[in-house]
Amino acid sequence: MSTSASAAGDHAGDQGRKAADQGRHQGDLDPAPDNRRGDPVEDDTSRRRVVEREKASFGGVKIGSAFFGWLTAIGTTVLLSALATAFGAAVLLNDDSPDATAITVTGTIILLVILFVAYYCGGYVAGRMARFNGMKQGIAVWVWAVVIAIVAAILAAIAGDQFDILVQVNGLPMFGDNATASTIIAAVVAAAVALVGAILGGLGGMRFHRRVDKAGLGN
Repeated sequence: MSTSASAAGDHAGDQGRKAADQGRHQGDLDPAPDNRRGDPVEDDTSRRRVVEREKASFGGVKIGSAFFGWLTAIGTTVLLSALATAFGAAVLLNDDSPDATAITVTGTIILLVILFVAYYCGGYVAGRMARFNGMKQGIAVWVWAVVIAIVAAILAAIAGDQFDILVQVNGLPMFGDNATASTIIAAVVAAAVALVGAILGGLGGMRFHRRVDKAGLGN
């Protein structure tokens, strides 16, 4: 009787050990699902976390980047203005009776387009150099233009007309002694167009780095 009970116990123990071994073997073949099979868990190496840490260390307005953006805007203004002047002169040579009103309106539109494109390029350079805070970089480019224009106007008033070139090259119209309501409105509109162009350019330059981060760090 005791021998039969012992044999039954040994058989049950063997069955339990086999079941345990099968469970461990099945666990090895089919491990528990990890985070790679479910929703991704954000860690310190995720793109958002990495970009946030980089922005905390290197973000903010970069005066140097904005200055080089302003230089780019000035160079683009000079180039586009020269092209527009040459084109306008060629058109006027073939027009025996030019309309003064049409010339004024066309010239104003061309000036606004030149300012927008030039300061978009300047904002793009600043945003591309600074990498973060593209809107702020674009505004900083515009602030550089305003500051330089004011300083040039003060120098021209004190030292003479030789500093007028800085005001003319800057692209932003300044108020003279005989400023009228129309000239003030034109100057404000030109400054606003330049500001919008610089901001959009800064955002465009910054967005390039976000595409690079996405390609290197993933989603």
